Amino acid sequence: MRPAWDDYFMEITRMVATRSTCLRRSVGAVIIKDKRILATGYNGAPSGLAHCAEVGCIRQQQQVPSGERHELCRGLHAEQNAILQAALYGVSISDATLYCTTHPCVVCAKMIINAGMKEIVIAEGYPDEMSAQMLAEAGVKVRRLS
Repeated sequence: MRPAWDDYFMEITRMVATRSTCLRRSVGAVIIKDKRILATGYNGAPSGLAHCAEVGCIRQQQQVPSGERHELCRGLHAEQNAILQAALYGVSISDATLYCTTHPCVVCAKMIINAGMKEIVIAEGYPDEMSAQMLAEAGVKVRRLS
């Protein structure tokens, strides 16, 4: 039996997350438009730089709670990497849907809003009320798959 589109794209998103180099959480993101994959991203250090597995995790060492002090991290979030991949290759993601294993943080939410994406489909939540508020205010629909 063929999977529903949401299930299909979320399964791909989970596979993308397996490429993560983050020591604390593996996150995947896939940008979809017209049932076509435009870009993918997972969380990890910028291209060409040492991975956290090689140099350690500052956030872990300093016991920074999840959802706080994003600037204390070598890595980019999966959503950021997907957006940057689209920009690098000149792919418009306006009106696209973002599939993500986790609800975006507020930094990613602001990027999603300004990139013109209209919908986010997530597998699990994330403790960031400001993110949810800003996405709602911008009219970006967020759906959580069961």
